[in-house]
Formats: sequence, structure tokens, C-alpha cells
Amino acid sequence: MQNKITDNQGGFSLVEVLIVIFIFGLMSIILSNLIVIGYRSYNYNFQQIAAINEARKGVETMVREIRGAKSGDDGSYPIVEAGDLQFIFFGDIDRDGLTERVRYFISGSDLNKGVVKPSGDPLQYILSGETISTLSHYVRNSALIPIFTYYNGDWPGDTVHNPLPTLTRLSDTKLMHVKLRINVDLNRPPDDFLLESDAQIRNLKTNL
Repeated sequence: MQNKITDNQGGFSLVEVLIVIFIFGLMSIILSNLIVIGYRSYNYNFQQIAAINEARKGVETMVREIRGAKSGDDGSYPIVEAGDLQFIFFGDIDRDGLTERVRYFISGSDLNKGVVKPSGDPLQYILSGETISTLSHYVRNSALIPIFTYYNGDWPGDTVHNPLPTLTRLSDTKLMHVKLRINVDLNRPPDDFLLESDAQIRNLKTNL
């Protein structure tokens, strides 16, 4: 009797191989996209947290120095300019016995600090010698959301004359409200993060 040997070798057809390759490639693309999205989300959140912490330190420094505003060494009034996005005053911010001219202002999306130390005899402030540093990035304040708001000595009882209008800020300001709006990317959530604090100017204090 003759034995019949049947060759029934199993295997993938070309079509099956192509389908497997397609599925594997598709899964790889999806996985890669998820990794990229996750990395971008992590990176954005990290940047946002870093920006908020940086801004918080900036507000703390700013409020502390504003509270100590005093007359300049040349006899100038403690407040030089009281704008929505810029505040200029005098104060001994480094406690060296000399009173510096300090300017907080917005440049683009940066909150900057300019300092002029007095020099000469008699002491004077040479503005060309201003030293500028950046306290906070990604600041989104504008004319609609000012950094600085000003109040007189009758606040909060006086709601008629407060916040102070531009014309009376230099003479009447006794208390300031500071607000920073922080957002790394305006085109994606989360929304703006607001940092707020009050600064009572001790040397201008009346009945507060």
C-alpha cells in the first residue's frame, strides 16, 4: 500500500500580512500621537505652573516695596507716576540707606522692574542709569485689566471717589490693589490665572 503524504503547511497570505502591517502601523501612529499630546500637555502645564510661581514671587516683591514707598533723596514726592500698567515711586528697596527710584511696568508680555540709584552731590536720579530686570513672563494685563488700581484713605467707605481717577492718583493714593493676569498660551485652556494683593503705603497712611 502506498502511503500518501499531504503537505498542508500553514501560513499568512500576502493580503493578511499587509493587513497586519497596516494595523500595526496605524496603532503606532495613534500611540505616537498620544505620546506627543501627553508630552505637550505636560510641558504646557509645567510652563504654566512655573509662570504662576514666578509671578507670585514678583507680586510679593512688588507689594513689599510699594508698601515702603517714601520721599526721594532729592525731596521728590513718594509717587512719581500712577498708571494702569506702570507705577513709579521712591523707596529704599535694598535697605542701604539710599532711596531708589523704582519703576514697575509692562513690556510686551513681561513685567519689568527698573531701578535708578541716586548719585552725585546733591543726590539726583540719572534716568539713563536705570537697571532693568524682568520679574514675570506671560503677563496678559491690558487697559481693560490694569495691574494697578488706586484708592484714597477713605476706602472702603468711600465708593464714590474710588477707585481713583487718573487726575487724583498722585495726590490721593494711600492704598493700591495689584493684579497680574498670567497665561502661557491664550489659545488653550486653562483660563487666565489671577494673582492679587493689596499694598498700603505706610508713609502716606492717614486713617487706614
